[in-house]
Amino acid sequence: MRRAMAVFVTRRIPAEGMRVLSEAAGCRVQQWDSEEPVPRRELLAGVAGKQGLLCLLSDRIDAEVLDAAGPSLKVISTMSVGFDHLALDEIKKRGIRVGYTPDVLTDATAELSVALLLATCRRLPEAVAEVKTGGWTTWKPLWMCGYGLSGSTVGIIGLGRIGQAVARRLKPFGVKNFLYTGSQPKPENAAEFQAEFVPVTKLAQESDFVIVTCALTPDTQGMCNKKFFSKMKKTSVFINTSRGAVVNQEDLYDALVSGQIAAAGLDVTTPEPLPTDHPLLKLRNCVILPHIGSATYATRSTMAVLAADNLLAGLRGESMPHELLL
Repeated sequence: MRRAMAVFVTRRIPAEGMRVLSEAAGCRVQQWDSEEPVPRRELLAGVAGKQGLLCLLSDRIDAEVLDAAGPSLKVISTMSVGFDHLALDEIKKRGIRVGYTPDVLTDATAELSVALLLATCRRLPEAVAEVKTGGWTTWKPLWMCGYGLSGSTVGIIGLGRIGQAVARRLKPFGVKNFLYTGSQPKPENAAEFQAEFVPVTKLAQESDFVIVTCALTPDTQGMCNKKFFSKMKKTSVFINTSRGAVVNQEDLYDALVSGQIAAAGLDVTTPEPLPTDHPLLKLRNCVILPHIGSATYATRSTMAVLAADNLLAGLRGESMPHELLL
């Protein structure tokens, strides 16, 4: 780096990522050193006059933040694969480069998707609660029965990196058919699983398990709604590890309460965190996790290092390991 670069880091991140920044020549780091999100006021003050910003998916980076930063801001690096928290039009207008962290969290998120699917379809949280509260009285032929993967049809909404990684892990369970839907067919992604590209309605009708792993876009926002759930089998299980806004939660609640679908597992919600009095949390057939898809020590550390590397490369005018091309 030819001259001092001032950067603002919006949260306490894994030490490996901070080490990359602190050891970079000419890099001056200011950090909101807390597990909790940076308050808006502190974010606006912290970013002022900085050349670089390292943020998380819980930070809303909009025109107000960009104005507070001023014309000095050249690079935004987000420690996430998603970027719906970034006002990309405003960022592009100002010629700011953006780095993100795809690929490195694919395996961890796919593992969590499978874990959530199994926990939901085999009713694990319910079963644990029964053991703790005295509901386990004897062996009963139909008690705590759920749904198995062997011989099933799995429908994946969004057969990208994570969708493929989920399918790869589910195949050995004896899944009979894979269906997928998205903006267009991806034969090169589907070949490994002999997955069939179908309209979203057919996917809903024929799948025993529906897994959402797509990006949040104007097209996918609210796509899993009353109409979608009404097409699903009464024995089907719905899993979302993408973004909360892909699902209309009121419609999902109605589908679960009415028995339109059997169960749902969510790692993402709207809002996050979900209020503790939210109706979905009162349902036995809905398993909700606190957005922990990428939460392994190794993955979060790798994400932090990649976010730092992206930021430094951008500030040096070099090509980033992973740049979001606007």
